[in-house]
Amino acid sequence: MAQKPSIPKGTRDFSPAEIAKRDYIINIIRSQFERFGFLPIETPAMENLETLTGKYGDEGDRLIFKILNSGDYLAKIRPEIYDNKDAQELAPLITQKALRYDLTVPFARYVVMHQHEIDFPFKRYQIQPVWRADRPQKGRFREFFQCDADVVGSNSLLQELEFIQLYDAVFKDLGFKGITIRLNHRKMLSGLAEILGAGDKMIEFTTTLDKMDKIGVDGVMAELEQRGFPDSTLTKMAPLFSLQGSNEELMSALRNILKDSSVGMEGIAAVGFLLESIAELGLECCDVRLDITLARGLNYYTGPILEIQAPQGINMGSLGGGGRYDDLTGIFGLNNISGVGISFGLDRIYLVMEELGLFPESVKRDLQVFFLNFGQAEAMEAMKLLKAMRKASVKCDIYPNPAKIQKQMKYANNRGVRYVVSIGENELKAGEFQVKNMESGEQTLYPLSQASTFIGLL
Repeated sequence: MAQKPSIPKGTRDFSPAEIAKRDYIINIIRSQFERFGFLPIETPAMENLETLTGKYGDEGDRLIFKILNSGDYLAKIRPEIYDNKDAQELAPLITQKALRYDLTVPFARYVVMHQHEIDFPFKRYQIQPVWRADRPQKGRFREFFQCDADVVGSNSLLQELEFIQLYDAVFKDLGFKGITIRLNHRKMLSGLAEILGAGDKMIEFTTTLDKMDKIGVDGVMAELEQRGFPDSTLTKMAPLFSLQGSNEELMSALRNILKDSSVGMEGIAAVGFLLESIAELGLECCDVRLDITLARGLNYYTGPILEIQAPQGINMGSLGGGGRYDDLTGIFGLNNISGVGISFGLDRIYLVMEELGLFPESVKRDLQVFFLNFGQAEAMEAMKLLKAMRKASVKCDIYPNPAKIQKQMKYANNRGVRYVVSIGENELKAGEFQVKNMESGEQTLYPLSQASTFIGLL
């Protein structure tokens, strides 16, 4: 007996209905990307392993899907290396490629390789799948799409301000309310680490802090202790995690805390500009909230960082995020190029929209008009109408066989068709076609010679 087929954990098949909903989200995001002046690019699914490693921190590196070399990849491995079973020593010898972990590092590589072909500042968007060897759970997959927009070649904070407005425009078009944009600055975090006497452990500090939503304050404090942070530092740190109040009150408290840190005050100035500018411009469906616990654990962030929080009561991780990465292209040899970018989490946005019922009914309808099949002569007349409708961009189809009408109507119902057209023997003789509105049950007769009248209603 043949074994039942399966797919890898953390991956999914998508039905036509699911594709329609995903395309609805993607089309809104793409439309807003282009309104804000971004241009599309695409990069390969695989990158050289050396391009990806060392860009996401130790934990991120462990989640990169590596691709085995072609052919007999073990033939040239010395027996003692293989026998040691040391994965870190063995991996570089049997794999030189990997599936991309995100779209930002490949974009930085793209900029360096094509720097003489593009105009700076370069604004690009990219909507493609990425892969991470993560533990699958609700809203977290091993294969998923990212929808990214980035700007390189400008250090102006107007870019961050535009990205906040871009988030607001997309979530408004998707029908969301109560979205929170969490805002912080890596220089503020650097200042805090400096004041706490942990300036030399910035990576450990931010990587652990980034887990706040998952493990809570107690979990973060316990992990920092495990990472070697002294009790004196942890004692000073604890009150920071309980800071509350309006953005203005939080900024006032942080100005006082960071007053002796020049790098921390640089972060304060940048965040202050963003908050004041947002207040002046206004947002329609999002609320920006300063959150000192936001870290975005990826090593390449250097400036303002953003993360999108679902409406209250929705148990879901972030719906998107991003920030500034002044040094990323320098890793590939192109220095002094500042960049900033954001990402939309398509899969999580989809799940939240399903939970909130935000998809319009029109998205669920894959056909507008469906023709019943009464026989060869009738079907040929129907085909003439189908041709005219398709020229008018109407989504329409005909049942391929003259099966029982009950079976054909059930099929039309399952496809969510709004109009069912009948051209039976009587209609064919009279030169007419009958249209049934599946929502109201109303039936209307049209002359075949005036099909354009009905098409004009669609």
